[in-house]
Amino acid sequence: MLRTQMRFAVTALLIQLGMAANHTVGGSSGWDTSSNPEAWASAQTFVVGDNLFFQFTPNHDVLEVSKADYDTCTTSNPTQTYSSSPLVIPLSSPGKRCFICGTAGHCGQGMKIEVDTLASSSPPSASPAPPPTSSPAPPVTPPSSSTPPEASPSPNSAPTPTSSPAPSSNGPSVESPTSSPPPSPSSAYKGSFQASLVMGFGFFMTILLAL
Repeated sequence: MLRTQMRFAVTALLIQLGMAANHTVGGSSGWDTSSNPEAWASAQTFVVGDNLFFQFTPNHDVLEVSKADYDTCTTSNPTQTYSSSPLVIPLSSPGKRCFICGTAGHCGQGMKIEVDTLASSSPPSASPAPPPTSSPAPPVTPPSSSTPPEASPSPNSAPTPTSSPAPSSNGPSVESPTSSPPPSPSSAYKGSFQASLVMGFGFFMTILLAL
């Protein structure tokens, strides 16, 4: 049972270390006056779970001090003193922490950092904007017809019929000759075709009887 709990604890620690960001204080030059750690820290973002890595030579150390001692570079009242390199300081809670070098004159040369640890690195989620309200469309009125109604004709305006003179009955009436229409080409063609058919059938019967 104890071994199982130890395995879970080690696994959780490894996962936390894998997800954490490791900040090498001062960059590639490390904890030194030439790296200007104060300017380096102002450009970083620290969140809970991250780690600070201090790498320094034996003529340096790391003191964790209050904000007042940080501002005045006071080295006589540290809350923690670290003299071994490399040094790993986990940032386990949100808030500000101050570190300086305890060697005389080094804090004034820039070997000091103020770390502001944030609770989370994810930005706050923005509330969704309300959907725009659409105003109802105005009712469409059908266009009125501008064509005036047609006026019905008045009975008085109807034209008066004129009577044509009757033909005189005294003169002789002349009857125009009527001519019969010529036969259509289709009927002539049908007659010729029937005659040819009769002649061909007679010729065929003559040959058949001769045999």
